[in-house]
Amino acid sequence: MTGLQQPGIAATTERGWFARHKWLLARRFSQFAILGLFLLGPWLGIWMVKGNLTSSRTLDVLPLTDPFIFLQSLATGYLPELTAIIGALLVVAFYLLVGGRVFCAWVCPVNIVTDTAHWSRRRLGINAASRLSPNARYWLLGAVLLLALITGSLAWELVNPVSVLHRGLIFGMGFGWLIILAIFLFDLLVSRRGWCGHLCPMGAFYSALGTHSLVRVRADRREHCNDCMDCYAVCPEPQVIRLALKGEQQGKGPVISSAHCTNCGRCIDVCSKEVFTFGSRFHNRPDASRQHQHSSGMEVPQ
Repeated sequence: MTGLQQPGIAATTERGWFARHKWLLARRFSQFAILGLFLLGPWLGIWMVKGNLTSSRTLDVLPLTDPFIFLQSLATGYLPELTAIIGALLVVAFYLLVGGRVFCAWVCPVNIVTDTAHWSRRRLGINAASRLSPNARYWLLGAVLLLALITGSLAWELVNPVSVLHRGLIFGMGFGWLIILAIFLFDLLVSRRGWCGHLCPMGAFYSALGTHSLVRVRADRREHCNDCMDCYAVCPEPQVIRLALKGEQQGKGPVISSAHCTNCGRCIDVCSKEVFTFGSRFHNRPDASRQHQHSSGMEVPQ
């Protein structure tokens, strides 16, 4: 139970502070570096990247288009120009390789807000949480596309927290702060990781996009697991861990293959036994010699 209350304490003691936080630091560097590239232009007049996360051009050469926006545009009946099509295909190809929900953990600026809300929940001892269906995000994804079809416009982008926050940081927030504050309070007071883990239609889209991606978190040293439960405590999608970590008797290999996994590396950071690592989706056969003998009988956090 100690691990659930203070995940990562053992990892810090046994492996050191940097090893315990290396993937968190890498994610934050990625998120702030991407924001910084977009802000260099309007703030300092250095236009390495023009545009925003919706649509951008790097060094006036490389076009990038958010494929979720592209899909909404198609639903409105509008066929984007060739540059936007190329940009969307480039982004799709990248996320097919590294995993769609890598966007959620390594790019999305709202992730910083929801991570802060989760950290605050622990600090304040807020345990109560409303249970939401993980499938709700897919219903919202369908609703967003239906809204675009009916209205003939990108109506969702007026309130999409990702677009609102990114545009706001570049051009000024205005009333957009109310949307971001609502997300923060929702995750803090109503539901543990409620927005990213259960509701965000953009996350649903990227999870579908990365269903068969090559880069995955693996539990190759799962026989060393001591059932501390730290990985479950920090994972934004804890339901994805168990089959890879405990699934030997069900014929499951060590790869976390769920499309909901964000490849955030939180489980790698907090594990004192170094059970997890980044790798590929290949070589995922169960190893009969690695039968795990421990059984905690603890309920996986939702």
